[in-house]
Amino acid sequence: MKKALLALAAGGFGIGMTEFVIMGILPEIAEALDITIPEAGHFIAAYALGVVVGAPLLTAIGSKWPPNKVLVGLMIWFTVFNSLSGFANSYWSLLMMRFLSGLPHGAFFGIGAVVASRIATKGKEAQAIAAMFSGLTLANIIGVPIGTYLGQEFHWNIAFFIVGVIGLITILSVKLWMPAMPPSSSGSLAADFKIFKKLELWMVFLLTTIGTGGFFAWYSYIAPLITEVAGHDPAVVSYAMILAGTGMFCGNFIGAKLAQKMQPIFAVAVALGGMAILLALNTYLASSQVWVLVMTFSIGVIAFCVSTPIQMAMINSAKGSEMLGSSLNQSAFNMGNASGAYFAGLPIAAGFGFTSADWVGAAMALSGVILTFVIVQMRKSSEKKKLASV
Repeated sequence: MKKALLALAAGGFGIGMTEFVIMGILPEIAEALDITIPEAGHFIAAYALGVVVGAPLLTAIGSKWPPNKVLVGLMIWFTVFNSLSGFANSYWSLLMMRFLSGLPHGAFFGIGAVVASRIATKGKEAQAIAAMFSGLTLANIIGVPIGTYLGQEFHWNIAFFIVGVIGLITILSVKLWMPAMPPSSSGSLAADFKIFKKLELWMVFLLTTIGTGGFFAWYSYIAPLITEVAGHDPAVVSYAMILAGTGMFCGNFIGAKLAQKMQPIFAVAVALGGMAILLALNTYLASSQVWVLVMTFSIGVIAFCVSTPIQMAMINSAKGSEMLGSSLNQSAFNMGNASGAYFAGLPIAAGFGFTSADWVGAAMALSGVILTFVIVQMRKSSEKKKLASV
């Protein structure tokens, strides 16, 4: 089991690196392709769009094959198109490669989360899912800083070639260590897509989008918060990102413990409530050079306390098509990424300063807490109806 989880974590590392490293090398990409930095930002959006489209689509298509073989296929796709990204020599070619690179992201995490929970010993499902997501958090501590440094000092495409190598390691690891498993329960596209009729599933999707959007409202503007508000030298931003990544790594496992001690949906409420408080507090502390770094670590911790519980909440809401539902949650995470950055940018553009993004993040996290209680009430109502019909 440990080797199988290590294989999933390796895939998470590669996925986390390719998703976030591009943010640190955008100027180099823009200069090399002779485009503006805002135009280079389209590559981030293209990847996110690939995740949103690919997560439910590739998971549903792969439902008729054993998960271990599907995971290998997804990582082959991921490795090929990330490697080809390094050879892109124009705006349009890199845009297409980034979209294609993003397609297997959600399906890998979605299927991997279900596989991790199935191979785990009873009562340790949350820890197994957290072990897979630890690869993503480690990427923010190790892979992204290294890829950013090499991309800035030598050539931007080195970062994508590193991701390609990690992809090859993951393919080999999954092939050697992942146990053979039967196809997902339905094995039919029509049967799988029936889960889309479940209102509770869409409520969890909305919860993920809005709740995690609170984190991305803060994270998207962390650089100007550190330099413009706190007055740090721009070089400090790289260290702050490592600090945030370390917090994410710790929070990932704390969230798994929470999900073991209480229902996952309640663990989500606790984490989002804590996130709302810390983001609101950060608006007052961000002007301090010391406290802004303390809060960077702390917000990273509380934000990633959400990841495992919210994934388990989605799996519980997608009974019968757990892998499709789990993958759909990855689409919601990326929609949270886009919506958090967009809504937080509105007050900044209106002249309210960079700390206004934290207020937006706090409001989104608090909205997520409210949604958790709505979902709990929906479940209670559903249980009452079942008992009444017996």
